[in-house]
Amino acid sequence: MSFFRRQWTAHEADEWTKEDFWACVFSSLSYILMMIGLALLFLLPVWGLIIFAAGLLCVWLMYRAIDPKLKTVSADYEVKQKAYLKELDRIMKWEDK
Repeated sequence: MSFFRRQWTAHEADEWTKEDFWACVFSSLSYILMMIGLALLFLLPVWGLIIFAAGLLCVWLMYRAIDPKLKTVSADYEVKQKAYLKELDRIMKWEDK
């Protein structure tokens, strides 16, 4: 069993879940760790590399947490946008239903 849910419906993906919380945590940690790690790479190369690698791990965890939800929401939006554009084209051409 995965810690992060991988399958979503469009309605479920719009709701705030633990995946959103963890994405926020990991995004903040990744930014902080990568900036500190990059600075330390100039002063203490071993520690800088370790901290920078921890930041990269946080980036990967953030991606694993939020990407399935974003893909689901995006696919749903594309379907709605296509229907909207089709209806708009029909209206602009003065066609009847």
